[in-house]
Amino acid sequence: AHRVDLVVYPGFKALEAIGPMSVFDYANVHLRQKGRPDGYMVRVVAAQAGQVPSDTLMGLQATHTLAQVEADGAGCTVLLVGSRHIEQVLAASPELVDWVARVAPQVGRMIALCSGSFFLAAAGLLNDRRAATHWSVAGLLAQRFPRIAVDADAIYVRDGSYWTSAGVTAGIDLALAVVEQDFGHALALEVARDLVMYLKRPGGQSQFSVSLAAQATQHSGVQAAQQWVLAHLDQPMPLALLAGKAAMSERNFRRVFQQETGCSPSTFVENARLERAKQLLENLGGLPLKTVAAKV
Repeated sequence: AHRVDLVVYPGFKALEAIGPMSVFDYANVHLRQKGRPDGYMVRVVAAQAGQVPSDTLMGLQATHTLAQVEADGAGCTVLLVGSRHIEQVLAASPELVDWVARVAPQVGRMIALCSGSFFLAAAGLLNDRRAATHWSVAGLLAQRFPRIAVDADAIYVRDGSYWTSAGVTAGIDLALAVVEQDFGHALALEVARDLVMYLKRPGGQSQFSVSLAAQATQHSGVQAAQQWVLAHLDQPMPLALLAGKAAMSERNFRRVFQQETGCSPSTFVENARLERAKQLLENLGGLPLKTVAAKV
């Protein structure tokens, strides 16, 4: 089994720890159903063994210490979760940064979720590499560590043995990518279905999807037009048709759409088509380009 050492500390983001743990647990369930042994052995690790409080009412019981991982860390996967207050955590935990720097050469994969990327950055491990992090601290990461090529938009990034992700639920996407690397695409999809994932997102997906932007629109008419666009990307979309979906005149629809979304209706349609084409190419790479073009 692949050993995954999940590193936590006081104030860690609970969902970023539980999400990947659930992915690896469901992967084990499916492997057992196929008559195969467990694929993952997850251990909760902290500076000291015992209960570690998170950013919510729950905590996790650390069964192993950082020193133990350092002693037998060869070939494992280390997963560092983020914090809402990463700067304070970094200032209070210089020993964790030093530990990361020491164990990184020993482990098979070093993964940092969300603002956990700051631990790798402070240890100098992301210099001259691409990295992702939560959108809210991407600028800070780039400012403090100018040698890192920060991808402020990506769901997750893999650069060699170093993996970094955007925030919170993006940790689930990254964990699914790990399962796919270890046991194949089919098993990763089975786990995603168990977790009722709407979409198994590749790393190149944007943290700000067109669909999410559409859900944020306040105007009911504009929202109705946006939802129709997303459901009918293979059809012609003249302005008159979209305005009709919003029960508005073309002129008024164009004006209100721009006010609500910050872009024109045609730009929204183009972005939606490009995003869907990207999803099709990344998830179903065997589709002919003509087929992808027709679907959008």
